[in-house]
Amino acid sequence: MKKLILIAVTLTGSLCVAQETAENGILGNFDGNGTKEYAYTKVRDCTDECDGKCETTIYFSDKKIKPFMVSPAYDGTLYNLGDLNEDGKDELGFYPGWCTSCWRGFLVYTLTKTGWKTLVPSISTHCSQWEDEKFPIKKDPKKKGYVIITSSQWEDDDIRIKSTSVKVN
Repeated sequence: MKKLILIAVTLTGSLCVAQETAENGILGNFDGNGTKEYAYTKVRDCTDECDGKCETTIYFSDKKIKPFMVSPAYDGTLYNLGDLNEDGKDELGFYPGWCTSCWRGFLVYTLTKTGWKTLVPSISTHCSQWEDEKFPIKKDPKKKGYVIITSSQWEDDDIRIKSTSVKVN
């Protein structure tokens, strides 16, 4: 039964471009070896009011993949973004949780030979962008090697949601 559930989770996850955190983590091929592993988070030194260091560490079920820390972050949501830069590995998205403000940066990580690096600069998002289901990043279907970044910006006393195509390495 456990094996059947794992197969169902794997098949369901492969149908989604940006898969959101499940109860036990997010499934993906983050190191490009063809085997899927789970990414999951643990929060350290943070109260419900976001007092403390508020460090969230992202761990992996494959212990060969080194964990990394995001700070400040009161936990957050992980996303499997698929292979955005066409290097054979799934990129990892992280939307950090926080106790105040609707403005948060969406982070996109890729695993390199030297460890986890950001693929693009932090993408400014506002909760209204998420409510409108305007996801911060996806592959540009018209340009190979590019992604479309959708961000929230404050202009003329209003929040504007803008998209732009950006080259990734």
